[in-house]
Amino acid sequence: MGAIISALQQSDKTYIYVYQSVIRYIIPILAGLLLYRCIRPLVTFRREPEIWAWICLGNGKKLPVTHWESVIGRSKRSDIVIGIPTISRNHAVLTRYDDGSWTIADAGSKSGTRVNGKKISICPLEENDVIAIGGVEMTLQPISRRQEVRLSQLRTKASSPFRSVVNLSLLTVLQFLFCFSYLLVENVEDARLIFTGFLGITIFQWGMLTFYLIVKKPSFEVETLAFFLCTLGMVVISAVKPTEAVKQLAAISLGLGLFVGLGFVLRDLEHAKRVRYAAAIIGVVLLLITLVFGKEYHGAKNWLIIGSFSIQPSELSKVCFVFVGAATLDRLVNRRNLILFIVYTGVICVCLALMNDFGTALIFFVAFLLIAYLRSGSIGTIALACSAVGFAGILAVKIAPHALRRFESWRHIWEDPLNTGFQQTRALMCVAAGGFFGLGAGNGWMRRVFAADSDMVFASLSEEHGLLLSLMAVVCILALGLFVLRSAAIGRSSFYTIGACTAAGIYLVQAILNTLGTVDLLPLTGVTFPFLSNGGSSMICAWGLLAFIKAADTRQDASFSVRQSKYGRDQDE
Repeated sequence: MGAIISALQQSDKTYIYVYQSVIRYIIPILAGLLLYRCIRPLVTFRREPEIWAWICLGNGKKLPVTHWESVIGRSKRSDIVIGIPTISRNHAVLTRYDDGSWTIADAGSKSGTRVNGKKISICPLEENDVIAIGGVEMTLQPISRRQEVRLSQLRTKASSPFRSVVNLSLLTVLQFLFCFSYLLVENVEDARLIFTGFLGITIFQWGMLTFYLIVKKPSFEVETLAFFLCTLGMVVISAVKPTEAVKQLAAISLGLGLFVGLGFVLRDLEHAKRVRYAAAIIGVVLLLITLVFGKEYHGAKNWLIIGSFSIQPSELSKVCFVFVGAATLDRLVNRRNLILFIVYTGVICVCLALMNDFGTALIFFVAFLLIAYLRSGSIGTIALACSAVGFAGILAVKIAPHALRRFESWRHIWEDPLNTGFQQTRALMCVAAGGFFGLGAGNGWMRRVFAADSDMVFASLSEEHGLLLSLMAVVCILALGLFVLRSAAIGRSSFYTIGACTAAGIYLVQAILNTLGTVDLLPLTGVTFPFLSNGGSSMICAWGLLAFIKAADTRQDASFSVRQSKYGRDQDE
C-alpha cells in the first residue's frame, strides 16, 4: 500500500494538478445527482393515511381512525372531530396497541366517558361496546385482518433495490474520487489512515444495504444521505486531522450499532414505551458522572477522559431525552407522565447549567420546545411552556463566561480579528477563497484554525471543495426535516411522530447554529454539524437520532422497524 501511494505521489506533478483541477468540477455534479435521486422520493411520496378502525355514530355516519392514538373532541385540532357542544374540546383518547387491541381513556372531560353505561377513566374496548361521550353514543369497528392486508398492499412502495444500489454506487464513486485526491497530496502514513477511513465507510454502507435487502426493506435514501454527510466529514478530517480518520471510523461503527439497536427496540411500541425509564436514568447518570469526573475545556465541563479515549456524555443524553420525551405520551393526556417529564427536564437543566455547556443546553432547550409544541391538550402545553421559561431563565443566570464572550463578539469580529474574531474572520476569508468549487484537496489554509474539523467544519469544506458542496450538506439536513414533516401527518403513533420530529429538529438547529455561527450570522456556540463534524460522541448521537426518523417511515417496505407479518401485512412488533 505504501509503495503504491509513494508511486502516485512521485508521478508527474502536472498530471496531479490537472486531476485536482478537473475533479473539483466533477464532484459537485455527481453529488448533486446523488442528492436529487435520494431527496426526490423523500419529499414527493404520496401521503396515504392508514385507516385502522371506524367510529360508527348513531346516525349512521362513520369517522375514520387513522392513528394509533386519537383524540376525540369538538376541537378542530382533535384527530376525530365531533362538533357537538356537549362534547369537550378534547374529550377522550382512543388508543390501539401492537396486538390490535383498543382502549379508550377519558381526557378529563366535564361530562365523562361511558362504556356500556359505566363511567370509566380508561377501559379496554371490544367491537360491539357502546361508547357514550357528551350524550353521543358510538361504537368502534376495527378493520378486519383481510382489510389490514389490503391496506398494506395499497400503500406506496418505497424505492426499488436497483435504485438503492445505483445511489450507493454513485456515493462510492464520490468516495473514491475524494480519497484519491488526498492520497496524492498527503504523506504516506497519513494517506494510509485516509484510505482506511474512506474504505471503512464504503464497507459499512454496502454492508448496511445488504442487510436491508436481506430483510426486504430496500429503501435506503435516508441512510444514503447520512453516509454522504459522513463522507464529507471524512473529507474534512483528511484535510485537517488525518490522524483522526480511524477514530472517526470507529465512531461511525458505534453509531451504526446504536442505529440498528434502537431500530429493533422501536419495533415493539409498548416495549419501547417501557424502556423510557431506563433511558431517563441513563441520560441523567451520564450527566451526573460528567459533573463529578468531567474535565473542563474552554469553559465547559462536558468531557470524560478514560485513558486515551474521550467522550462527551451530554451528546448521548440527547438520544435518551428524545426517547423519554416521546414515550411519555403513551396516554396523550396522562398528567402523571407530564409531571414526570417536567421534573426530568428540570434535572437535565440543572446539570447542564452546572456544566456551563451552553451549546448543548440550547439544543436540549429546542428539543424540549418541540415536544411541548407537539404535546396534545392545552393544559399540558401551558405547563410545558412554563417549564421552558424556567429552563431559559436558569440558562440565562448560569451562562458561561466564554459563551458571553462569544455573544459580545457577535457581529463585531472584524474589530478584533486577531483575538475574539480570529476563527470567524479566517473562516469567512477561507470560504471566499474557495469560491463555488474550492481550491482542491490539500490546498486549504483553514486547517491552521482551531476546531476547523468540528465547530468550523463548514468553512473547511468550503475552502477545499467549494461552497456548492457545503450547501449540499445543509440541503441534506433540510431534506430530512421536510421528509419528517410530510410523514408526521400520517404517522401511526404519537411516539414515532414526536420522536422523529424532535430528532429532525435537533439536526436542523445544530446545522443552522454551526453554519451561521461560522459566518457570523449567529453567535458561535460550539455546536457540531450532524454527521459532518469530527467527534465520536456527536457521530454516535447523530446515528441514534436517525433511528427515530427511520421508525416513522410508513411507506411500504421502507423501514426495518416495520416487519412484514405472516399475514402479508406490515406490523410493528
